[in-house]
Amino acid sequence: MAPGSSNDIGELYQLARDKTIAGRKSLVNAVSDLFFDTQELLTDREKALMNDILHQLLHDMEMSVRRELAERLTKTENAPQELIITLANDKIEVAYPILRDSKLLHDSDLIEIIHHRTLQHQLAIAMRKILNESVTDALVETGQEDVIKTMLENPDAKLSKITMVYLVDQSKRVDSYQNPLLTRSDLEPELVKRMYWWVSAAMRQDIIANFDIDPAELDLSLEATAKDLIDQASTEIDEKSKAAEVADRLAEIDEISPQLLVEVLRQGEVPLFEAMYAKLTGLRPKLVRRIIYEPGGEALAVACKAVGIDKANFASMFMLTRKAHAKNKVISPRELTPVLEFFENMKLESAAALLEKWRRDPDYLDSIRALESPEGKDDKN
Repeated sequence: MAPGSSNDIGELYQLARDKTIAGRKSLVNAVSDLFFDTQELLTDREKALMNDILHQLLHDMEMSVRRELAERLTKTENAPQELIITLANDKIEVAYPILRDSKLLHDSDLIEIIHHRTLQHQLAIAMRKILNESVTDALVETGQEDVIKTMLENPDAKLSKITMVYLVDQSKRVDSYQNPLLTRSDLEPELVKRMYWWVSAAMRQDIIANFDIDPAELDLSLEATAKDLIDQASTEIDEKSKAAEVADRLAEIDEISPQLLVEVLRQGEVPLFEAMYAKLTGLRPKLVRRIIYEPGGEALAVACKAVGIDKANFASMFMLTRKAHAKNKVISPRELTPVLEFFENMKLESAAALLEKWRRDPDYLDSIRALESPEGKDDKN
């Protein structure tokens, strides 16, 4: 096809009638030639006619042809805006290169696609080399965790301060946001300090290594907060409600440890111990109370073993919980011997499997032994 000839449009029609694979390939090549090589030579009327023809032909083209056309048009700045938008709204196999790389899509076009097309379209947009704040806001509004994670991993995505604060807060709940956030160059130090409260120990080490933050200051802050929360719990009238709130907060900052559990018991803060133990084991509070106070202590041994509590701390918990439940009754150390034997002989894998079953089905506990005390026979979970 001679560039810019008056027969271009007619030849385009003729090629469109050829349904063979070779004919379709020729059609794509002809369209590409018109856009890449002759755009400036075509009159406005010819451009409008060709654009009209292409819109009609797109519906009849095989996907492989549309995909090839999209890949070629992605590389030019001369393609008609309407055609680019049509291809961007096509199936993802066609739309992907346009969505990811075309410079002809405006922010408003991208936002419209985010709102009305598929998850795959959103993911492709999240990978673009230019992503302005209005577009990243729209991606966050989808609530799709995979889309948001992909966007966070894109160093070219610009995030507003409000959106960044929101995502940092969400990273408390969505672990997959944490690492991408911490690798972003636009994450402010104050937000890094906030994340330090709930990320894993390994990520805390990364924060200390990569950010200008004093680890001693952070650790002291964590310890002080944990102590304040525990002190507050002992002064509240509604002990169980407050204990649950404090346990939630301690869990958020990853401060529930075997040593802290034992210390809380020694201070006589039994409701707080129960709430913290429920958080650590993932069991419901009522079931936790059954496990803690059952006569032989085997269930307590299983749960402690499953979450990695060592022998010494388990022994302390066993004796202190017996004392808390018996109140004025003297507890003999001899009661500890058989349950310690049980604790030592139980395999970690077996304990973990039992704990998982208790999480799903609290009544499974009864198959280990009849745990319900007279006061708890109606204590269903």
